[in-house]
Amino acid sequence: MTAANAMQNASPEKDASSCPDMTKAKALIMSGFGINSEMETQEVLLRAGMGSDVVHINDLITGRAELGQYRLLVFPGGFSYGDDTGAGNAFANRVRNNLWKDVLEFLEGDNLVLGICNGFQILANLGLVPAFDHHFKRDIALMPNRKGVLECRFVTLKPGAENLWTRGIERIFCPVAHGEGNFSCSPETLRRLREQDMIAFTYCREDLSPANGEYPFNPNGSVDDIAGITSADGKVLGLMPHPERAMEFVNLYDWPLRKEQMKRKGMPVPTASLNMQLFGNIVDYFR
Repeated sequence: MTAANAMQNASPEKDASSCPDMTKAKALIMSGFGINSEMETQEVLLRAGMGSDVVHINDLITGRAELGQYRLLVFPGGFSYGDDTGAGNAFANRVRNNLWKDVLEFLEGDNLVLGICNGFQILANLGLVPAFDHHFKRDIALMPNRKGVLECRFVTLKPGAENLWTRGIERIFCPVAHGEGNFSCSPETLRRLREQDMIAFTYCREDLSPANGEYPFNPNGSVDDIAGITSADGKVLGLMPHPERAMEFVNLYDWPLRKEQMKRKGMPVPTASLNMQLFGNIVDYFR
């Protein structure tokens, strides 16, 4: 990795240890059995400038918490219900059978929804992405990885479209940790995703050239190297990799090498990674 690439993966202007001004908008981070990324998600939003509550799905179902009090709904990563009936499927069924009216009302407002990894799988099962013409049906699937094993590695992503989520991002460098991340859809669905600029992020090589399905740059075999898509109205983002797990410069697996390269080039060594830009874009949307 060159020093230039290292610099592109980090932002000296954004200090991850600083205390940002908080927006009035607040996030609800959905928790539940098998979800395991609530703390990282809450921390990265806090550093970007947004407060949040981690709320168990049961508390929403019983009325102890209300979705309408929030502006951002996050389905974080994990292995909900052990993926026993398919990745994200059981959790999606609990949402559809108990909270569907609340979710639809939430989407009618000026609100956003983010699903990361298992959260993306939940969104896909619910039909919240791609949601063509506001029809919430299952048009995509996150299938088992092409190699048939759990993939835990860093990947490079680049934006596939300009939207509120990708603004100002040249690349993201972050981990994947999934066994079912192989993005699959029909040729017709893929055509519409392309034509409507709904492919938010794609897997790529370190020089930002396309992965072209080649392992390990595309870690799971996703069609068109797709790592994340938005809903047709742009208010929902499903993303397979985990940018919240690499919010700091020292979260990058090769940070000692990058640090030395940057010091030799006379470059400032940042504290936050460029991945923070995604969450900064969310906060900026509500300001």
